[in-house]
Amino acid sequence: MGRIRHLLVVEDASCLARAIEEALRARVERCTHAASLAAARQVLQHDAPDAVILDVSLPDGESIELLAPLCALEPLPHVIAISGTATAEQAFQLAQAGVRAFLPKPLDLARLESVWLETLARPPDLVTALRASAGRVPLHGFESLVRDTLVDEALAKSDGSVRGAAKLLRISRQLLQHILSGRK
Repeated sequence: MGRIRHLLVVEDASCLARAIEEALRARVERCTHAASLAAARQVLQHDAPDAVILDVSLPDGESIELLAPLCALEPLPHVIAISGTATAEQAFQLAQAGVRAFLPKPLDLARLESVWLETLARPPDLVTALRASAGRVPLHGFESLVRDTLVDEALAKSDGSVRGAAKLLRISRQLLQHILSGRK
């Protein structure tokens, strides 16, 4: 997967945001720029992105605040963080919260494209979400949560197509229909 439908660039420096957009133009159908957490939250409410380039420090707070709403999206967006001032602790927290890659500023646009391709080629790390659920959800509920999450993710990635989702999950269409009918 090298091309996505919607990229959200959360970066307070408009010239850097434009450079990122230009560097990834051939790989993105549409790009939205948000210069603050508040603007990014507005975008998330109305126009879920497939990928996010996220500056760690913004005028109205730290980008870690956006990760919970990003992780609630279906399908789960690919998130790459960028920063010129992030501490090792911040980078670790971002990785634990689901950020797939981290790039330091000043940003090397060739390196950005390379990391972009690597990030989109890998499936999301679900271990972070699973670890967060341990102890909060009983095992039988946990198994159901994992199954439902995988089914929802596959349906979102296949634009609601049961046949497409079954293919992504590598199960029969009939089995997926059976799983979906059991939810009602």
